[in-house]
Amino acid sequence: MQFDDLLQSMSLETYQRLVAAVETGRWPDGNPLSTEQRENALQLVMAYQSRYLPTEQHMSIGANGEIVMKSKRELKQQFKDAAPEQEITRFSLNDED
Repeated sequence: MQFDDLLQSMSLETYQRLVAAVETGRWPDGNPLSTEQRENALQLVMAYQSRYLPTEQHMSIGANGEIVMKSKRELKQQFKDAAPEQEITRFSLNDED
């Protein structure tokens, strides 16, 4: 089976399971991934993301297969534009009230 055929036959559920395995270093049944398995799973995750889940989020894989990197200014603007009406909850460190 060729790499492209493997990507085409992979479901979203399989992709999500591979993401979890790469993040935790373990398969869903609890067995640890070998170094080779982790490298192969990561390659599949990155290829699937670039082909089927294109996003322009910072530190993700873009449609061109390269890592999307944004400057601090671009990230600030993105967060500002995303939800300008939402404010982060703020708490006072002083319990004087």
